[in-house]
Order: sequence, then C-alpha cells, then structure tokens
Amino acid sequence: MTGREPKLDNDLFFVCSLIEHIGRVTKNRRADVVNALGKDVLARYLELADVYHCEPIENTAAELVEKRGITAGGFDNTAGEFNVPTVFDIAKVYKRLIVDVAENGGSSPIDALAGVYNSWINDKIRDYKCSMYYESPEYLYLSYLDGEPVKD
Repeated sequence: MTGREPKLDNDLFFVCSLIEHIGRVTKNRRADVVNALGKDVLARYLELADVYHCEPIENTAAELVEKRGITAGGFDNTAGEFNVPTVFDIAKVYKRLIVDVAENGGSSPIDALAGVYNSWINDKIRDYKCSMYYESPEYLYLSYLDGEPVKD
C-alpha cells in the first residue's frame, strides 16, 4: 500500500477547495457557487483537476467567477471571533462526505457533490461556531442520511 489517496479523492478535494475559495472571495453561500457553476462545469474541473491544480487556486477561481458571471453576495462565514478553518480544511470535510455519499449511494461524484452542497448539512458544516465541521466522517455521513445531526 502506498498511502496515496485515490485520484478521484484528490480531484474532488481540488474541486471542493475551488468552491470554498470562490465562496469566500465572492461572499456567496457554497450551494450558490455550486449552482452557478453547474454540474457540467464542475464535471469538467473534476475531470481535469490534475491540470487545473497546477495553477494557483486564486487564478482558477477568478477565471471561473468571470466566465460564469458570479456576482458578489452578502454571505460571510469567515468573520468573527472564532477560529476559521482554512479553505483546504473545509474542502477535506466536504470531499470525505461526497466520497461516502457517492460510494454508498451509487451516485456519480458530481451528483453527490451537488446533493451535499444543496442539503441541510451544508448549513451546519459552514457554521464554524458549532462543531459539525470537525465531526468524524462517519458521523457526518450518518447525519446526512438521517437528515439531521445523529443523536448519541
């Protein structure tokens, strides 16, 4: 075993990082970013992630914002007196959940991505004042399936 992540996981991590970065820069909810980009664009960036990740994420994000006409919103979950996870920390949380949803639900990675970002759990993960974003991948997946945080 090499200890390396599967290519799909790494590519999803890139796409989730891109979504998070665009959301922070444009002050848009991440579901709005996903929906503005659309499944076709997301699938293209997932397919070519190994090429796109060679560029600084700021450049790739700026290009997408311009091409897709993503305008500034009023959502900012990075302001406040709490520790804000990095773009990459949050992308890792989403990537793990999306992989679980796709693998266990039999959906494509892009359908799983759109489903996760447009679900109730997105509101919980992006609220950095609560603990949902640093829960275990298993807990997040079970909560996603239940439609609410799993009770002990």
